[in-house]
Amino acid sequence: MDEYIGIVKLFAGNFAPRGWLVCNGQLLQIQQYSAVYAILGTQFGGDGITTFGLPNLQGAVPVGVGTLNGTTYVAGDKGGNTSVTLLGTNIPAHTHTGTGTISVSSSNSTLSTPANGNAIGVPGSNISRVFTPTLGFVAATPSVNLASNITTGATVNAGATVPVSVVQPYTAMLYIICIEGIFPPRP
Repeated sequence: MDEYIGIVKLFAGNFAPRGWLVCNGQLLQIQQYSAVYAILGTQFGGDGITTFGLPNLQGAVPVGVGTLNGTTYVAGDKGGNTSVTLLGTNIPAHTHTGTGTISVSSSNSTLSTPANGNAIGVPGSNISRVFTPTLGFVAATPSVNLASNITTGATVNAGATVPVSVVQPYTAMLYIICIEGIFPPRP
C-alpha cells in the first residue's frame, strides 16, 4: 500500500519500516531526499542548501497548525515544558479560612487590680502576656482569666519553588514519516 510522502504515523514496532524514517529531528541530504524536501522544506531544520530536517517527535505530541483562542501554531514551531515551577504570582488571588479555639479559665483571679509586671493567665502557666496598665481599665474583680493554651496567629509555608511535572500520561511509540511513496498532489 503506497502512502503519500510526508505522512506521519504512529508505529508500535521498534524500527521504521522500509520507505519510512523515525521522526527524531535528524538532518537529511536534499540531494538524496529531494521529494521529501519539496514537501517539508526547512520548517523542521536544516540549511535549505544541502540539508533539511525531519520533525522531532521524541517525547512530544503534534498539534494542528492554525490559531485557537488567540494562540497561533505555525508548522515546525515547538512549545511546552515537561515541568513548571509555580510561584505566588502564578496562582490566582484567593483566601484560606481557618478556625481555632481559645481556652479560657473560669477560675477567679488572684489579684483584684492589674499592675505593671503582672501576667494575665492561670497561676503556674508558662504562656501568658505581661500586663501593662491602660487608662480606663476597670479594676473590678475579673470574671474570666485566659488559660495557658491560647491559640495565636501564625505564618506557614504555602509551598516550595520546586518544579512540578505537567507531563500527561503516555505510552511511548515511534512516530514515522513516509519518505518513499506517492508525491501528494496540490489542490
